[in-house]
Amino acid sequence: MFEIVVCYRMPDAYDDEGGVNQEKRFAVAMERCRGLKDGDKMNPSAEQEAWEDHQIRNATLKFGSKNKKQPENYGFVFEDQIEFIHGQVMDGENVDDETCQEEHEKAMAKSAHEKLSAERKTLPVYPFRESLLKAVEAHQVLIIVGETGSGKTTQIPQYLHEAGYTKRGMIGCTQPRRVAAMSVANRVSQEMGVKLGHEVGYSIRFEDCTSDKTVLKYMTDGMLLRAFLAEPDLASYSVLMVDEAHERTLSTDILFSLVKDIARLRPELKLLISSATLDAEKFSDYFDDAPIFKIPGRRYPVEIYYTKAPEADYLDAAIVTALQIHVTQPPGDGDILIFLTGQEEIETAEETLKDRTRGLGSKIQELIICPIYANLPTELQAKIFEPTPVEARKVVLATNIAETSLTIDGIKYVIDPGYVKMKSYNSRTGMESLQVTPTSQASADQRAGRSGRTGPGKCFRLYTAYNYFSDLVANTVPEIQRTNLANVVLTLKTLGIHDLLHFDFMDRPPDEALLKALEHLYALGALNKHGELTRVGRKMAEFPLDPMLSKMILASDKYQCSDEIISIAAMLSTGSSVFYRPKDKQVHADNARLNFHMGNVGDHIALLKVYSSWKETNFSTQWCYENYIQVRSMKRARDIRDQLRGLLERVEIELTSNPGDLEAIKKAIISGYFPHTAKMQINGLYKSLKHPQTVYIHPSSGLAQVLPRWVVYHELVMTNKEYMRQVSEIKPEWLVEVAPHYYQLKDVEDLASKKMPRGQGRAAQG
Repeated sequence: MFEIVVCYRMPDAYDDEGGVNQEKRFAVAMERCRGLKDGDKMNPSAEQEAWEDHQIRNATLKFGSKNKKQPENYGFVFEDQIEFIHGQVMDGENVDDETCQEEHEKAMAKSAHEKLSAERKTLPVYPFRESLLKAVEAHQVLIIVGETGSGKTTQIPQYLHEAGYTKRGMIGCTQPRRVAAMSVANRVSQEMGVKLGHEVGYSIRFEDCTSDKTVLKYMTDGMLLRAFLAEPDLASYSVLMVDEAHERTLSTDILFSLVKDIARLRPELKLLISSATLDAEKFSDYFDDAPIFKIPGRRYPVEIYYTKAPEADYLDAAIVTALQIHVTQPPGDGDILIFLTGQEEIETAEETLKDRTRGLGSKIQELIICPIYANLPTELQAKIFEPTPVEARKVVLATNIAETSLTIDGIKYVIDPGYVKMKSYNSRTGMESLQVTPTSQASADQRAGRSGRTGPGKCFRLYTAYNYFSDLVANTVPEIQRTNLANVVLTLKTLGIHDLLHFDFMDRPPDEALLKALEHLYALGALNKHGELTRVGRKMAEFPLDPMLSKMILASDKYQCSDEIISIAAMLSTGSSVFYRPKDKQVHADNARLNFHMGNVGDHIALLKVYSSWKETNFSTQWCYENYIQVRSMKRARDIRDQLRGLLERVEIELTSNPGDLEAIKKAIISGYFPHTAKMQINGLYKSLKHPQTVYIHPSSGLAQVLPRWVVYHELVMTNKEYMRQVSEIKPEWLVEVAPHYYQLKDVEDLASKKMPRGQGRAAQG
């Protein structure tokens, strides 16, 4: 047995004084041929064996690199790299606060609860705690202005609770979005060391996580609006905080007027209006010159880059930019935030990013993709707040919720495509649609500011500097001026507010839109000819739904199918698609979906079939996977249906089932949706009946290939075309039967089916 030494060892010095030590001189050369025991003979073939062994080792297949951390001698080349031009720098604010940084570092080294308590003291709002409490004590109404991330939403309600305001009643804090209400309530419950739903709770549509113990209640602004119906003076609240007031959602604008009245009625009620932007003067003027309390933010400088030319496909450009940043910037130096317009875009971006990073393999550091949108399960929403592992990077795909409502630490790079999905309403045609539109300058600045929270940041705008300065509007148009007001008018009428034209709006909606809403409610039977609320209207107001959906449920009593109709209403109210199509199994998913459309029953009945089949399997998750159905959408539909079933008792409707009579179910649907009808023309295109405009059946509909002559649809969505979603076939005579006040026989007569009278024409006579 010989030991073969393949490494080179520096020989010992062999030049002794007065001569050369020959033994030392040949020691290294002899080493490789020497046996394990002294005195053994040399192996003459050892050199040959060593060479063979070396060659075999070189020829053996090996996996992985010898030194993974060794830098590669080449860079990544993307086919369609995007060139950016450095635009301007947003100056930092209060960033030399070393004490705060030290406190933040100390906070990192403590237990979870101590850590949260210490982190609270690092927030910009903390030094102003005492002066804020004094201001609240001295004034009934206070306008609070503070940068996003200053701690307004989480800290101010806690300060008021600690100061004893909850002894007199609850502290209510409204949020424009349900994701924000849930995540903020969760954070505050952790900071206070209590269980969510006990002392701290939240209330969103179809989900109430509060109890008798609740003293801090976070809710969507729509839920506070509904609270007025049950308790017009809001006697159970001692403080109301309308948060994110700058977003000017429809419910927030209505709340302004209602809480202003309540404050005059109840001098002991404290009212706080919180905004992240500096248009506070307008709020102050509206609330009788209320004082403004400013909380200075802490923001680092942000470098803003623009593209050289406009990008044709902003979604692809955003993905390419994110990968460019990830590959070229050192790992672990900061996370990326991409603003997209909705769930569909976010899911597409997530899929594409996963595919492309998989293609780059282990050559790049890990990229963690975190989506955030309203329909995402709560446990996945929490993922965006988790710290990023060392040597990895997080990319957050968010809607405009991340502009102001949520603060995500660690973001250094923001990618802003410059678009947002907004509701728009055409009061002339009565058509409401969701459209992707360019954002405003104020929103673009808010987005850029997200990258300067924890250190100097960079914002990459996927549009030119000219677009920003010339094409973008300064501020977003308030929602109340661009939406269907039917629901709001019904709520206000229920509250006893009748003179809507002289209602104290901060920004008046167009009179045309108000009159259209009154006409719409009159057509549904919610108002009489004098504009007063009817018995039907009062019942409709009990449901937290669109008036058309509420009317559909009330009509189900007449057609003896309330059980089926509340299932359909629940499925329509989930807010997301029930079916999903994985890219690798699209054919299977389409076949599974078509099984529910057997017999061309229409989309409404197909949704009913989905719910009924799921119920028959005892709400099986496995069944959902097998049929390519979103489990979370179904669970949400079940929760909504349970609430609607409870509301049926309140409006004195008996739960009756009539699954075999599809005509009765469709007539109940038409009772609410008769304004949403369309008829196929001779040219093969659909035209809406009352206000003729060309519309198309959405490709996801089960009737997209069938193309029936007369249809009723749930909603109109404007993407590249005006698409009707959730479509069912109807008979024209049903319209006259169900809504004789809206349609006359001449509206629904099928001219194409009428034949010319028999007899000779003039040409034949000549």
